Amino acid sequence: MHPTHLPLRAVTGAYILNSGLSKLGADEQTAEGLHGMASGAYPFLSDLDPKSFTALLAYGEIALGGALLAPMVPSAVAGTALAGFGAGLVGMYLRTPGMTREDGIRPTQDGTSLAKDVWLVGAGLTLATQSFLSGTKAVAKNAGRSVREAASSVGESARQAVPFTG
Repeated sequence: MHPTHLPLRAVTGAYILNSGLSKLGADEQTAEGLHGMASGAYPFLSDLDPKSFTALLAYGEIALGGALLAPMVPSAVAGTALAGFGAGLVGMYLRTPGMTREDGIRPTQDGTSLAKDVWLVGAGLTLATQSFLSGTKAVAKNAGRSVREAASSVGESARQAVPFTG
């Protein structure tokens, strides 16, 4: 993990881990509310019972929060997972009636609590793209070194094979 990723991973990881832990003991009313909101935006979730859905959501948030906090999980992996999770929340915001104004983007008073989840997408994409770009840079640097070494070796072999007669 790159040291510059530490603050972003620590803050988002702790926040999401706490959110997941708090959902583990959700009562029936809370589970029904979470399930109702999610299944309204994503109808395929309506087949799950509310308690099972809430437990799966809790375990997913715990896993994601833990992955962000664990330094051995590459930032590209943790960032991609974070961006996907955030995109699901933003999708719920955009699909839930009453969350956006007439333009379909800007939040209503009720939608502000969901619209803010767009920062999760940005944070995840930042982690993933920085990791990808630094990995690409390292690969390019190693490839350049290998090409220089190969060219030097070929040049040396050529000098040895063809004596200079100047």
